[in-house]
Amino acid sequence: MSEVLLSLGPFQGITDAPFRNVFKRHFGGIDKFYTPFFTGIHKEENAKNLQGEEIDPRCNDVNTLTPQILSTDAEEILRFAKQCKELGYKEINLNMGCPFPRVANKKRGSGLLPYPDKVETMLEGVFEHIGDMKFSVKCRLGYFSPEEIDAIIPIFNRFPLSELIIHPRIGKQLYKGEADVERFKSLIPYINAPLVYNGDIFSVESYERIRGVICGGLRVKPAMTPIEETSPKSVIAGEDPQSPALKGYMLGRGILANPFLAEDIKTLDCFVVPPRNDAKRRIERLHTYVLDLYEDRLHHAGGSPKVLGRMKELWSYLMYSFDEPQDIWRKIKKINALKEYEEAVETVFRSHTLRRIT
Repeated sequence: MSEVLLSLGPFQGITDAPFRNVFKRHFGGIDKFYTPFFTGIHKEENAKNLQGEEIDPRCNDVNTLTPQILSTDAEEILRFAKQCKELGYKEINLNMGCPFPRVANKKRGSGLLPYPDKVETMLEGVFEHIGDMKFSVKCRLGYFSPEEIDAIIPIFNRFPLSELIIHPRIGKQLYKGEADVERFKSLIPYINAPLVYNGDIFSVESYERIRGVICGGLRVKPAMTPIEETSPKSVIAGEDPQSPALKGYMLGRGILANPFLAEDIKTLDCFVVPPRNDAKRRIERLHTYVLDLYEDRLHHAGGSPKVLGRMKELWSYLMYSFDEPQDIWRKIKKINALKEYEEAVETVFRSHTLRRIT
């Protein structure tokens, strides 16, 4: 069986360059990464917010990282594409999926989906001048209604998108309810672009359920996710061998909660027997990863306690790797001093065991 292709979805405030680089040092299974979205590309050359390590090719692998932009302006998107190309990137991604009201109310992210005329005008402007830079889109089914995508798909089909990633919820849902896998499956025959599924893959079991629906005749069962609905918030050349129309799967909240998830999915697909004493080895790897990320962030911040905000963001997901996750979160969320944080993390790894996420 061919290996499934996986990507890691972007999360503002979490999956930045330090996170991606530390993650790759400790875990495998992810074939492709995306930056959290950029905005405000006002200059033709050397835009200020494209000068940091987040997109610097000296700090990133341009062959596995796709920069993402949040915009409705074709000229801004082209400025972004031009500067990314000059840095060595081969593809950019447009965010048409962000569900948060502060974005959507400005008709950006998923808030653009109810306006097919605006989408068409924007894409016409982009593809008229983008040249050989690959251009992909990440979107939802709609903002107000899951039927909104029906008017958008014919527009997408007019253009040579390198990839279309669909999260089958509407923007108004945020992350509540369940991803509509059946609706995603029903769209597959009508989409020309290489297609990627995103949504509610929290475990190997939920991946198998969702893949079973997409690739076969099964009906989806409710995902037994440990991640609360109120939580804020892969996919390279190749195809899912069970569904040739599908290019791959994007992981999101599930891999933040369980960094082993992509490895476990790849192991499942390759029928590899996990090593003995796996639980002990896993908790050692997870501990080293958390320490490495903290030290890296601390170094980048010059020792400033502001790193605690980003570490807490991660722990709001990572707590679900352990038994008694709410007990862990109560300890972590109230911390304001570096020493307290360091002691709390040691207590977590000394006193708690890993749980099985299904």
